[in-house]
Formats: sequence, C-alpha cells, structure tokens
Amino acid sequence: MQATGVPASLTIAQAILESNWGTSGLARQANNLFGIKGKGTAGSVEMPTTEYVNGKAVKVAASFRKYHSWTESIADHSKLLLNGTKDKPTRYHGVLRAEYRQAAEAVWKGGYATDPKYPSKLIAIMEQYGLPQYDTWRGEHTEMSVNITELAQQLEDLKKKAERLTQLEVLLQKVEQRISALEARQQMEVPAWAESAVNAAVEAKIISTPVNGSYDLYRVLTILQRLKVL
Repeated sequence: MQATGVPASLTIAQAILESNWGTSGLARQANNLFGIKGKGTAGSVEMPTTEYVNGKAVKVAASFRKYHSWTESIADHSKLLLNGTKDKPTRYHGVLRAEYRQAAEAVWKGGYATDPKYPSKLIAIMEQYGLPQYDTWRGEHTEMSVNITELAQQLEDLKKKAERLTQLEVLLQKVEQRISALEARQQMEVPAWAESAVNAAVEAKIISTPVNGSYDLYRVLTILQRLKVL
C-alpha cells in the first residue's frame, strides 16, 4: 500500500492464500487473515497448521494471533512487514515498494512461510486476478490507472470459479482503521478522485464519516466502486 510501502497486491494475495478467501477456521474464529502466530489484540487461539521441515509437510499445532476484526488483522500484517521481528526488524523490508514478484519472493525469504512453493502460489493469485494493477498509480494523491474492463471480466470469472467475491468485498471494505501511529500520519481530507466512492460508502453505511480517513481507505473504496461492488 502506498502509505506504508507494502504492495496492495501482496496484502490481498496473502489474505486470499492464508485464509482461503476469509473462510478458514482461523479467519472465522480469530479474524486472522494472514496466519500470523503469537498473541494478538484479542489474545490467541490454538489451531492445527502445516509446516515444511526439510521439504516435507508436517502437521503441527500452533498458537495464532486473535483479533477483534479483520481491520486489526490487516493493520497487524502491515506492522509486521514494516517492523519485522525483535531479532530482525528488517526481516521483511525486501517487500517494501517492491515489484509484485519480488515482493512474493522477499516475504518468503524473510521467513513468513515454510512452504517452498509459497512465492509461486502468491504470484499465481496476483496474476490470475490482476492484483499488480493496484500497485500502479500516477501519483500518491492522483487517480489510479486501472484497466477496468479487463479487471471486471477477471472478477466475473472469479465469481464463477470461487464464489468468494463477498469475502473479498468484506476484506477490502474493512480497511478503514489502521495502526494508530500510521493512521495519525495518514489522516487526510477526501481527495477529489475518491469523493464519489466515499459518498457511496457513507450512503451504504460502510463508513460512518467521510472525513479524516487514510489514503489507503480512499484508494480501496475507489477500487470497490470501480469493481461495482460499492
């Protein structure tokens, strides 16, 4: 995402892969879209998972972060990629403002997942649904350049194949709140290019107020409107 440097294509692709379009047990029980382990804002939950040891898949039980909402999960994912871990704060810095294929490789090399096919799985999702388009814009506060016709056709195929468009809609719509420190830096007036989408979101009661939102929120709402979801 522009404000954080985390590619939107990576965020969306990881959420799709890790949570199976928001339908996994971890997503339903703990609002954890990214399979992040440890303790979250709402505690933790014990779940079975698959790890790869010496290239072999092994079933293990692990403690995963639990959140009050998907919004918190998305914010925590951005925080993890920005701040890394205590032992290595720069662990995931290779993804920041990276081209989508490089970002997929970098997040895996940073140790996010043990599956050796993790980068290729992310790249396949990104390319199948045209997610790199969301990483392309002409300026931080200018309208995005997106091939809407092609994207609409891709999402029509998505509806038929996965019937998960509603899950993606919820995933994107809930990106209203961010990490408090980031949100303080991101608060801004509604850009001209986002006014229509923001007004539609207010009317649909997706957000309560059109003011003091973040750039990421306005961009996501604009994407949703262009996809005719909003």
